[in-house]
Amino acid sequence: MKIKIVPSNKLALLSAAFCAVMFAFSHNASANRIVAGINTPTTALAFNDTHVVGTVTPVNPADPTSRANYINFMIGLTPGTSGTFNNPPHTQTITRSSNLFASLPNALVPGAVSGTDTTIDLGSGVFSYLFAKYDGGNDISQVWYVGNLSGIVTIPADGPLGHGLSGWVLFPPGGGGQVPDGGTTVMLLGAALGALGVARRYLMS
Repeated sequence: MKIKIVPSNKLALLSAAFCAVMFAFSHNASANRIVAGINTPTTALAFNDTHVVGTVTPVNPADPTSRANYINFMIGLTPGTSGTFNNPPHTQTITRSSNLFASLPNALVPGAVSGTDTTIDLGSGVFSYLFAKYDGGNDISQVWYVGNLSGIVTIPADGPLGHGLSGWVLFPPGGGGQVPDGGTTVMLLGAALGALGVARRYLMS
């Protein structure tokens, strides 16, 4: 039987293509993740970043069950639109951001955690939403999707209109969806598969 020896230049090309594929998958696995621990990097959430799901005003009442209802109404809106949520005797104006998400699970009250500090520990990533209320009806409260984050995050001390933070609530479950990474992973994977195709044709020639 005749054994075909692959020339070194073709072997190098094949190795490079294989590394490209591995890089694409490793990028997908690590995108937007923070590992909790000593000297953990902090993610600073802002009012205009890609994690913003939307806003609510005046957030009255503001108990966890009401806030969960506001979120669940919000995620049913078309991105970039607003709606009115009636919770007698109060009416909420709820706006969905233009950010797109792979999926948005319902906010659940059991397991919700609340606080008032601007530095928040998400732990190992067991929450889906962070709802921050800023000075009641005098400011605009914010909802961030944090299902793809873990570890430490910070939020602004003052709302968009300059009023102080009243408090926040974290809602489970986490991991219900992944925030799109702008297509970078798809581009890397496409490039890697293309490189494999070129390598295969080159080796077969």
